[in-house]
Amino acid sequence: MNDKVNVKVIIPQINMTFDMFLPVNQKIGVIIKRLNKGIYELSNGNFPINENTMLFNGDSMQLYNHDVILLNTDIRNSTKLILIQ
Repeated sequence: MNDKVNVKVIIPQINMTFDMFLPVNQKIGVIIKRLNKGIYELSNGNFPINENTMLFNGDSMQLYNHDVILLNTDIRNSTKLILIQ
């Protein structure tokens, strides 16, 4: 599966963590929207859909730009990401 990376997504707002596959050829903004929708469903609505959701690297706390393609970031397999509203 060279077209996806397996990452850990941490959502402190609802104290949940998910292992997810993310496509390497999509923009971070698109990935954030999909994560937001998926986590909204997985959390039974406890993580509301929000256009201001941000994605950070869990180790460096780097904020990812919405216009950058995932492949052009430091996100790789086993990266810890933090999703915050």
